[in-house]
Amino acid sequence: MEKIYDLIIIGGGPAGLSAGIYAGRAQMDVLIIEKGEVGGQITTTSEVVNYPGIKEISGHHLGIHMKEQAVGFGVQFLKAEVTDMNFKNDIKEIHTTSGTYKALSTIIATGANPRKLGFPGELEFTGRGVAYCATCDGEFFTGLEVFVIGAGYAAAEEAMFLTKFAKKVTIVAREPEFTCAKSIAEKVLKHPKIEVKFNSEILEATGDTKLRKAIFRDNSTNTTWEHIATDNESFGIFVFIGYKPQSDLFKSHVQLDSAGYILTDENLKTNVEGIYAIGDIRPKKLRQVVTAVADGALAATVLEKVVEEKREALGLEKEEKEIATTSDISKDISDSKFLDEGIISQLTGIFERFTSNIKIVAILNESELSKNIDGFLTEISDISDKITLKIYKEKENPELEKKIKLENYPTIAIIDSENNFRGVKFSGLPSGHELNSFILALYNIAGPGQEISADLKTKINSVNKQVNLKIAVSLSCSLCPEVVTGAHRLAIENSNITAEMIDIFAFPALKERFNLMGVPALIINDKDVIFGKQSIEEILEKLN
Repeated sequence: MEKIYDLIIIGGGPAGLSAGIYAGRAQMDVLIIEKGEVGGQITTTSEVVNYPGIKEISGHHLGIHMKEQAVGFGVQFLKAEVTDMNFKNDIKEIHTTSGTYKALSTIIATGANPRKLGFPGELEFTGRGVAYCATCDGEFFTGLEVFVIGAGYAAAEEAMFLTKFAKKVTIVAREPEFTCAKSIAEKVLKHPKIEVKFNSEILEATGDTKLRKAIFRDNSTNTTWEHIATDNESFGIFVFIGYKPQSDLFKSHVQLDSAGYILTDENLKTNVEGIYAIGDIRPKKLRQVVTAVADGALAATVLEKVVEEKREALGLEKEEKEIATTSDISKDISDSKFLDEGIISQLTGIFERFTSNIKIVAILNESELSKNIDGFLTEISDISDKITLKIYKEKENPELEKKIKLENYPTIAIIDSENNFRGVKFSGLPSGHELNSFILALYNIAGPGQEISADLKTKINSVNKQVNLKIAVSLSCSLCPEVVTGAHRLAIENSNITAEMIDIFAFPALKERFNLMGVPALIINDKDVIFGKQSIEEILEKLN
């Protein structure tokens, strides 16, 4: 019998995770579908200091803890992109890149993405000076000046974070004062490295391969002023002006307001029976983690009774609930370089599911990075006898280096059980957020691998030319793993494609070669550079 979940949650941010925790605790059979990193936008926040009961925590770790709590209550996770849905019948159908899933109810928790401001030069210099995530891109601006556009909580918080890298941060705000909490505003105004220009806005940004000039206007005096980079330097412009609801996929299925937010009643129910919306996807006055998790708790509590009554009305017996312990392959496991007992336990369960043996090869030099890679891979290979590790010194094995199309030292490559190189490389230590990418690469090559649709496989195999993909990442970037994982999956499925994760701060020559000032940066055939988060489908479109 085809599985029918009690509840499918689309989106794995704080709202979706909270709904999963409450529904799972109520013994509901729950699936959370998330195309990116579980934790949502909060994972890009360097510190959370206003969540009740927690004095201070990084957004990344808060997301990890929420997910662990959900898994503890038996919530299952699927890393996939929702492509369409059918909400018309009692049993809801959710179509994804990994197949179709059914449920008696659905919660939409897709949140919102940063808004673009639209000033001349914004699009052209995104990834080359214009950015939207301080955690991801702040390090690129070490020793440079940075401008932060916005007056809200995000602008104030990210400006504080950027002072760790920039020599000066200037906040440019249209408003006459900050719109965030006074305590945060006062902290910003007192910071010695921050200057604030209220009643002001950016008019234009120009340059060559990087930002060289920006023009601003003081609206209170109706005068303009310029910032021009000196000594061939560049500078940064970080835009924090709010978010755009991610609701385009649902506009023909549920009712939206004029701004694109999903309308709900006081119990978070949409205009469609059995469909609820929570978090930043719906209209609300305060968009914070605390309000997102409150939405999730309320919706799940209301749905507990709704789903129970629906099962009885349809005569559907409930299956015994499975506890998802090792089935969640896409868990972001650790920030540390090496593995603790908890991580090893989780990886043991994953590696036990391999359907074939796999070989990891590493070509190392005398660098400290190579020593760390050696130690990291040794710990990985010691977990399972299905993994063989081969370490070579630089130029020790020319035949292998030619086989894996080596370009950088040190580099890690993955060889399958038939001794075939599957096009997957890592230049740098795959730790932090990229540990997830590394484990998924092993899993997808050794099998059984993540499911992808037959249609997607056909499209991948239609690429009949040689393609080289380089993905420049920062290990602190939460947006990067989706690009890395997608590019690697293309390589695994199609022998014409190779895909290499490159830690931009371990290989700064790549940064200079392509004038990169932001990640993720997808470099196609050493020519075209595309910045920002890309799904596997979006990457594929750029190859045809």
